[in-house]
Order: sequence, then C-alpha cells, then structure tokens
Amino acid sequence: MTATRPRASATDVARATVPWRVAEQAVADYLRAHGFVVMHENLRFGALELDLVARRGDLVVIVEVRTRGPRSFDRPFSSIGRDKQRRLVRAAHFLWSRELSRLPDVRRVRIDVASVTRQGGRTTVEYVPGAITA
Repeated sequence: MTATRPRASATDVARATVPWRVAEQAVADYLRAHGFVVMHENLRFGALELDLVARRGDLVVIVEVRTRGPRSFDRPFSSIGRDKQRRLVRAAHFLWSRELSRLPDVRRVRIDVASVTRQGGRTTVEYVPGAITA
C-alpha cells in the first residue's frame, strides 16, 4: 500500500495563491513607500513583458514580480530560470534604447525581483535589488 497525498481543492489553491494583480499592486505600493515613482505596469514589447518599471532619482528599476502560495514547495525566486533572466535582460536593453536613454538624469538601470506570498490573510513582499545582472 502506498501513501497518497491529499489533493488541494480549487478553493484551497485560490485561497493560497496570490493573484498576480494583487501581487503587482503590493510591490508597486512597496516601491512607492521606498520613494520610487512607478512609470509602467505590465509593459510589453512583443513577447517581452516587464511587470513593473519605477524610478527614483537617476535610478530606474525593472521589477519581476513572482508569487507562490504558502503550500508551494519552491520559493518564488527559484522560479526564474535562465531563459526568463535572458528575456528580462533583453527587455531591459529594449526599454533603454526606446525610452530610458532619452530621459534626463537616468544613469542607472537595475533588474530587481520581488517575491509576494500570502499566509493567514497576510501578504508579504520580499525584495531583492539587483537580483538579475546582464
């Protein structure tokens, strides 16, 4: 006899997972609380997408937002593979050439990652500056 793990119902999964819009709003609020101005949300360049783009002084941050429920075995940060990292860097270069290089006083661009989890009705944002480098 083998033991089987009970399956989570759709309701359990819905309660445990942070909806992406809620997660992105939580990170946008976090950025604003740290002095950033959100420039773009869900910015697309063809197949490339940037979750959030924000500015504080001469620094522009591109933020990849990841979510997982409390029952997930892996952390949200570990869900960003090499292909996703390459796409983020490519999108950052595209954004620089299309927009950021034309803005006065923008001297630095950084790719950050934010992890949003929810447990017991509490939403938590973990933020890693410079998590992805070219």
